[in-house]
Amino acid sequence: MKEISTKLLVIGGGPGGYVAAIRAGQLGVPTVLAEGASLGGTCLNIGCIPSKALIHAAHDFEQARAQAAGSSPMGIRVKEPTLDLAQTVRWKDGIVKRLTSGVGTLLRKAGVQVLHGWATVEDGKTAVVQLEGETVRVRCEHLLIATGSEPVALPSMPFSGETGGAIWSSTDALSPTELPKRLVVVGAGYIGLELSFAYRKLGTEVTVVEAAPDILPRYDEALTKPVLDSLKKAGVVLHLGCSVAGYDAKNGVHVRNARADEFALPADKVLVAVGRRPRTGFGIEGLQLTMAGRAIAIDAHCATSMRNVWAIGDVTGEPVLAHRAMAQGECVAEQIAGKPRRFEPMAIPAVCFTDPEVVLCGMTMDEARGAGVDVLEASFPFAANGRAMTLGAEGGFVRVLARKSDHVIVGWHAVGRSVSELSAAFGQSIEMGARLEDVAGTIHAHPTLGEAVQEAALRALGHALHI
Repeated sequence: MKEISTKLLVIGGGPGGYVAAIRAGQLGVPTVLAEGASLGGTCLNIGCIPSKALIHAAHDFEQARAQAAGSSPMGIRVKEPTLDLAQTVRWKDGIVKRLTSGVGTLLRKAGVQVLHGWATVEDGKTAVVQLEGETVRVRCEHLLIATGSEPVALPSMPFSGETGGAIWSSTDALSPTELPKRLVVVGAGYIGLELSFAYRKLGTEVTVVEAAPDILPRYDEALTKPVLDSLKKAGVVLHLGCSVAGYDAKNGVHVRNARADEFALPADKVLVAVGRRPRTGFGIEGLQLTMAGRAIAIDAHCATSMRNVWAIGDVTGEPVLAHRAMAQGECVAEQIAGKPRRFEPMAIPAVCFTDPEVVLCGMTMDEARGAGVDVLEASFPFAANGRAMTLGAEGGFVRVLARKSDHVIVGWHAVGRSVSELSAAFGQSIEMGARLEDVAGTIHAHPTLGEAVQEAALRALGHALHI
């Protein structure tokens, strides 16, 4: 068996793994990255990027249909549009290919050796990588586990989409060969709702089943109500507080409500989106690392319970976010290069790309109360924002939470069209310890949605200008 030695071995080429490898390479750390699938991981290949591409295509198609129906308030009229689904998927795949090939280029530029094969950990210093035609044993000083996460299947409805069956994972839903007439989505978290909106806009009849009494359970009612109203307006049928018991091709999805009444929902396809779990295995269990449930437990350095074994990203549990994994990857690489680093962010923005979008950054009101923080709260509606009006996106608002004692901002929340683009400003203000006065006193360009951020801070101080 061929053997190679390196200072850092990264297992997993997703956002966390490839960023760690690139940064380590930049810092002169000899690095090997092992990835059995495509570089970029779930995010670039079967998650964040392709889902947003499909969501954008669905939005454009819906807009064209509205214009053909004569319902455009701007007076735009077009002939009845048609959808070439195969071309839509090819367009989406083209974006993915450009990004994943770009990752490969960046790794080569940083001097990282990429092994395209599945790795199995032998111990904290050694892994075996099965390549096409040969097996390589890699010995390392530092081992970084960045194996990500995978969709959770229901015992009564195992995934069958890859084999042409009716039960889809989110991966299957991103590469349809044809649009189902009727789609049942199990789970009203961000994955289920993002794809529910996309398929409904493409013309599919969509029904959502959720065990909790509300959609997007982590978010408060003020944030979720605009999303709920939009779902209903779009014609998505909701069954909240209901559980699923199975599926058969004749009757569809078997559902049980809170009163234990059972009924069936006809479905051509069923998308199971009930969450994701850390992807372990690969011999990792042999290391006997301290675990936090299914996730690998790490400290503020992203170090595991074994010396020089690190873990980042989804395999370490919530929040399951690509940008968290990237930041952790950079943190680990710099420590291995001898730099003092800790991973203790003040806030990590979370975005739901629903219609409208939802952003949560920093503390919620409940979290502030639980921590004993006495806060000021203020919101500014997009109905009073000129840019939102020109976009036809007057629903939603920006909300700020700040400590009463010193006006330091501890949380931002927003719901509305394109509010995902505000998330960087939210995170930056919290990381920098900004006060309400800092944001209120910063000149925001007009006309932009960002003015609502300034106005929310002004309103918290008691002198909003445009409401």
